[in-house]
Amino acid sequence: MELYSNIIGEGKPFLILHGFLGMGDNWKTLGKRFSENGYEVHLIDQRNHGRSAHTSAFSYELMAEDLKEYCDQHNLKDIVLLGHSMGGKTAMKFACQYPELMGKLIVADIAPKYYAPHHQTILEGLTMLSNAELTSRGEADEKLEEYIKEWGVRQFLLKNLYWKEKGKLALRMNLEALKENINEIGQALTSEETFSGSSLFINGGNSNYIKAEDKSLIKEHFPNSVVLTIKGVGHWLHAEKPDEFYEAVIEFINKS
Repeated sequence: MELYSNIIGEGKPFLILHGFLGMGDNWKTLGKRFSENGYEVHLIDQRNHGRSAHTSAFSYELMAEDLKEYCDQHNLKDIVLLGHSMGGKTAMKFACQYPELMGKLIVADIAPKYYAPHHQTILEGLTMLSNAELTSRGEADEKLEEYIKEWGVRQFLLKNLYWKEKGKLALRMNLEALKENINEIGQALTSEETFSGSSLFINGGNSNYIKAEDKSLIKEHFPNSVVLTIKGVGHWLHAEKPDEFYEAVIEFINKS
């Protein structure tokens, strides 16, 4: 499957995978900063998200295969691979399945364990938006506020809005397929999947996605890994403290 991407800069390949209901564009500011350090940054839309193809099939197995195809098409190897949340799950899967293409792995605020579905309210709000006759982003924000109180989360979700035609807003993601496959989002790595390459897990101090007891599981799958906590941030750690996140990643990937 052809994946849409925005490529910034030149140098060593650095691929970034967004989280559930996001898109590569969410990482534009940080991507530009990484590119200034001699990296060719690929901001990728995963299947059923952003401008990449919509399909009824959806799983981490498929998303790892999509990424392998992408690397083959662009002749990429020895890659730096960074994934946040759902993107982190894809990145872990990819690193375990295609270690020959990997340089370093960075996983933002997700563990290799199973997570129960917990996006129901967000999906209800987006379903309401997709059925509404929207004429402005302000109107969409007002309607979405009935479901999601956090302004920052709404702004993140509303980035998916685009003008489908004059006077008509629509959502870029394949909402039906994502709702249909919601149980896939929380899937764990299988017990035999491991990656022995250099790996960094960054979690938010206020987030409960990576708990103290998950660290031993991370080590089982990723024996050459370090877990780093950024204090005072939640699940969107890269958006809340971009400077700290950037420094942590750069320090890790620049180490020989």
